[in-house]
Amino acid sequence: MLTGLVTHWVLSLLGVVLSLMAAVGWFFQIFPHEHHVDVPVVAESFEIASPRSTKALISIDEKHRKMLPIETFNVMSGVRGGIAGGIAMIIPAALYGLFRYHSIWYAANLLAAGGFVSWANASNEFLAQFHLQGLLAASGIHALASLLVGLLYGAMLPMYPRRPILTCGFIAPLVWTGLLHSALGIISPILNQRIDWIWFIASQIAFGLVAGYVVNRHVKVRTAQFRALPFAVRAGIIATGLSEKKEDER
Repeated sequence: MLTGLVTHWVLSLLGVVLSLMAAVGWFFQIFPHEHHVDVPVVAESFEIASPRSTKALISIDEKHRKMLPIETFNVMSGVRGGIAGGIAMIIPAALYGLFRYHSIWYAANLLAAGGFVSWANASNEFLAQFHLQGLLAASGIHALASLLVGLLYGAMLPMYPRRPILTCGFIAPLVWTGLLHSALGIISPILNQRIDWIWFIASQIAFGLVAGYVVNRHVKVRTAQFRALPFAVRAGIIATGLSEKKEDER
């Protein structure tokens, strides 16, 4: 349906028909009665082997388990961090348009140009003017991207125990910039031709620092990994036996 907005209305009509067919098929799986499928359970034993002979295989027992964080941030912390980072990112972008093209609307119109076919060959003078359509489109794109990246920050910060704000504020933006640099020509050719990567990196760093700070200010919540620990460990009781047992397991 969205593809038809920039190509032909027939594709939008096809998308509506396919969506209705999928919805009807999905509803009949639930109404008037839930659909059940009987799956036979057959107990089989598998022998795990590896063709590699360069390293010895490690025996797996109940002491080996995946290490997961015992504390993490909730979803709303990522949402608030994305909103704050998105607002902070607007400042370097607006300054770039003001210094380079004497307009604070240039960056917003350039971002919106990727969604408008008629703006593909727009001049810099056109992009420097105020356009309500471009402002609304850029706001929607920027808000959605900021919320998604903010949620990613909420999941990433517990992975960096030392200086998480600086790590996610500088390393992560450089990684995203490298990925976007290789794919921007397909996503938005006009943005790829006119983007200033130095100012873009500055905007990404501003987003990362502010989003990381806001997320890190929230109180962490316990995960299932923490609840699986013994009661004495969860209660903070320091005992010699527990410490020795923990060292043996380690």
